Amino acid sequence: MINHELLAPLMFGGLILFLLIGYPAAFSLGAVGLFFSLIGIELGFFQPTFLQALPDRVFGILSNDLLLSIPFFTFMGAILEKCGLAEDLLEGLGQLFGPIRGGLAYAVIIVGAVLGAITGTVAASVIAMGLISLPVMLRYGYNPRVATGVIAASGTITQLIPPSLVLIILADQLGKSVGDMYAGAIGPSIIQVLLFCLFIFILSIVRPQDVPALPKEARPPIDLTLIKRILWGIIPSLALIFLVLGTILMGLATPTEGGAMGSVGALFLAALNKRLQKDLIWQAMTSTMRINAMVIFILIGSTVFGLAFRGVDGDLWIENLLSNLPGGQVGFLIVVNLFVFFLAFFLDYFEIAFIIIPLLAPVAQKLGIDLIWFGVLLGANMQTSFMHPPFGFALFYLRGVAPSSVKSSDIYWGALPWVGLQLILVAIIIFVPETVTYFVDKPTAIIDINAPSVDPLEGVQQNENIADSSSEIERQLRENK
Repeated sequence: MINHELLAPLMFGGLILFLLIGYPAAFSLGAVGLFFSLIGIELGFFQPTFLQALPDRVFGILSNDLLLSIPFFTFMGAILEKCGLAEDLLEGLGQLFGPIRGGLAYAVIIVGAVLGAITGTVAASVIAMGLISLPVMLRYGYNPRVATGVIAASGTITQLIPPSLVLIILADQLGKSVGDMYAGAIGPSIIQVLLFCLFIFILSIVRPQDVPALPKEARPPIDLTLIKRILWGIIPSLALIFLVLGTILMGLATPTEGGAMGSVGALFLAALNKRLQKDLIWQAMTSTMRINAMVIFILIGSTVFGLAFRGVDGDLWIENLLSNLPGGQVGFLIVVNLFVFFLAFFLDYFEIAFIIIPLLAPVAQKLGIDLIWFGVLLGANMQTSFMHPPFGFALFYLRGVAPSSVKSSDIYWGALPWVGLQLILVAIIIFVPETVTYFVDKPTAIIDINAPSVDPLEGVQQNENIADSSSEIERQLRENK
């Protein structure tokens, strides 16, 4: 007979095994959850009525207004990917910064940040910049590793800059306001851009041959025509950023309403650039449908897994495991960030957010860690999931649009310094928490290095949310076990 204390570790290990083998995350979550539910019921660890909470939870997912913002932002990103905005920005800024060493790289970083603030999707940024900037950078003598690395890394800034899809999902999983999560991410986003620019600046001094300036014959005169071209790309971008992000941060619109306005604004920009065609809208709708279906299925699977995991006291096992680590809060943060970093080699950010975050959030809250700060920290860490060789999606996107002359090894080696810069950002957020809390209306205590470890069993019942019927069923059955 299986010991009750072994069931939770076996369940978690079984899920990781299924994911590493390559089964889809949504079906792996659901299958493992149902399988161990049957084992738990058969061994008498909980009653079949425990699963009565499942329909209410699934209905709660499908009726969650916050998740409605995901298809809006996805649709907006898909439209902007092909509306010509990125081309105007990259060409204009590339010509403006062309006379200085690393000028094209600076242009890519700035455009990556702007696209991140208006699209919210990595694929749109990486593909657009890979198609437009990479051939130009290679033609004028950029080291392929530097060129591919800066394009992939600048695309992943999208994951941290509002209105990132990752921040929406983290806010939902942590039970926090999306507006606060967006506000908390502003400081780290700015620091990330400055770190990238600083790296290019140092590289232009140490290895100037890797990031040469444009030759004189390739530099257009900096005149009114060039300024107009740059403004034609920047002004609509700033207007769309305010329409989406400004209204959310000012409390004038919910994330769903902001996403809807952003979608309308993206269609307007596409029409303004004479790119609004039937094929473009169809492709955007198809992409949106696929991503939204994937998110919903993963959410339903994670709900099945999470309910069964709580049934076998997996939440208490995780809390006991992480709350009693040496070093209290600091020890917890170090272990969690290392854990998420290595998981990012194999899982994408959706899977990490839906599987791991719900297990970590209760422990962080019991240790007195502010969940907005914790969410932004994990969001910065999860950026690396797009840059990890050999599984990073940003590297796959870039490989798909890079010229055949660029070796895959150059793309992978070129990504490593930028992963290091992303980890430096994680360290800055940990040791300087004001980078997150400064922009949040009511910052709270983040971490206390001298805080004692917390008994994970203390106050479990008091902290359970029994606002809906599914949680009430779960609470009553937990008490009667």
